[in-house]
Amino acid sequence: MLALLFPGQGSQAVGMGRDAAEVSPAARAVFQAADAALGYPLSKLCFEGPEEELVPTEVQQPAVLTASIALLRALEERGPLRPAFFAGHSLGEYTALVAAGALDFEDAVRLVQARGRFMQEAVPEGRGAMAAVLGLPAQEVAEACQRAAAESGRVVAPANFNGPAQTVISGDAAAVEAACNRARQVGAKRAVPLEVSAPFHCSLMSPAAEKLALELARVRFHAPSAPVVSNVLAVPCDDPARFPALLEEQVTAPVRFTEMIEALAAAGVERVLEVGPGRVLTGLVARVSRRLGRANLESADQIEAAAEFAAAG
Repeated sequence: MLALLFPGQGSQAVGMGRDAAEVSPAARAVFQAADAALGYPLSKLCFEGPEEELVPTEVQQPAVLTASIALLRALEERGPLRPAFFAGHSLGEYTALVAAGALDFEDAVRLVQARGRFMQEAVPEGRGAMAAVLGLPAQEVAEACQRAAAESGRVVAPANFNGPAQTVISGDAAAVEAACNRARQVGAKRAVPLEVSAPFHCSLMSPAAEKLALELARVRFHAPSAPVVSNVLAVPCDDPARFPALLEEQVTAPVRFTEMIEALAAAGVERVLEVGPGRVLTGLVARVSRRLGRANLESADQIEAAAEFAAAG
């Protein structure tokens, strides 16, 4: 049984998707559709940069989604995939919904462009921060956040449960620093500040969630070809009526990636194929469940191998 997995923000790189667009008419059509939907040459930024113009959140989010779907369409030219489940990390949940046929591509790129803008505008620059806490169980990281929040009166909370010993935290910069210090005191191997433009997946993003809800209400969702694992619930969902509320809540709720992968394994998934720029999720999956077969597709020269992996078993 196969699941397709799609990366989130931070996986972008100048040149992503260019080789796929050169060899695949289907991939090329995806970039053309994105350019038309957004009204500017997103494809040129993906293919040529410059990097500083690709990094802003409202550009980066549609860029990663577009590159991921372009690679998927190039893969699909080799034959039907028939995955049993779809899943994505944060932004990647939108890609998963497109891949499953639950959300039209043009609607998705416009949604995530708006999502990126709303998230950037929600918190003044310099107020928020995020950090990765390594080598400490998630429950102890959560307790460190609770203590730092109580002592400082500011927001800090887990944002991404990425693995048994990797939890990303988010919130007010001073509270994040205090939580990192507490985590180190109780045994964390490292607490690493992340270079991000805003404190994602915490209550500071509430203004963004409220604005996004209005945009989501204008979009039509469809029944997916296979269930999509919710970031918020960490369980598969196939009810299109639930997707808007889940995507709204996702802005302020933590990404429960560890539980998502555990849910896939429990449902009988044997192989996970990450489709999109980078291979971060492939590595995270290995830390959650080593018995799952893993592969990734991030460039055109991997298409044949990815097709064989998808068809195996």
